Amino acid sequence: MSDPAEFIDESLQYESSWERAEDHQRRYGTGLEYYGASVGAVRGTVRNAERRYPGLGHDDVTALAAELWARPVFERRLAAVVLLQSFVPLLRHSDLTRIEGFLRSAQVPDLVDPLAIDVVGTLLLRLKNPDAARARTVVDRWAAAEDALLRRAAVLVHLPAFRAGEGDDAAFRRTVRLVSSARQGRVPTVEDAVALVRASGAG
Repeated sequence: MSDPAEFIDESLQYESSWERAEDHQRRYGTGLEYYGASVGAVRGTVRNAERRYPGLGHDDVTALAAELWARPVFERRLAAVVLLQSFVPLLRHSDLTRIEGFLRSAQVPDLVDPLAIDVVGTLLLRLKNPDAARARTVVDRWAAAEDALLRRAAVLVHLPAFRAGEGDDAAFRRTVRLVSSARQGRVPTVEDAVALVRASGAG
């Protein structure tokens, strides 16, 4: 384990609470492990890591996120999301492949949603062609996937643009069509995402 990953992991375990771990398990299920650290503790730990290990570049950030994600511990994976949120300006369209792997293994909306909205959606806002076109192709693939949480992510990536007044109605409608045509289509977790984006001004 790298020094930053070890620092984050040890800090999260120090902030653990068995009561909170049990609460997380009741809320999210048994597919993940839980240290029982609060969301605030996770965010604070990542901030401390950024101060302790300054000057992280693109490769450092993506490698650290992957290292944190590798173990199916909710707080470690949430720390990976928070890390990516902090370093979105460094991310590239080519990072969507790695992020797709995270989304496919996330298991719970509380990991999927911030990845889709704060990381991917924010990244899409600043991409220019041809990178933007490549990214849209990736999102189209997510929208047609069998995995309902990946379809949810494909919908939610539109949210930052509509919140910023830069939403693309045609692109959103295309995503909704792809989601609707997928196997099992618009299940409740996907419908909720569609409703959320429409509430932000999408047509």
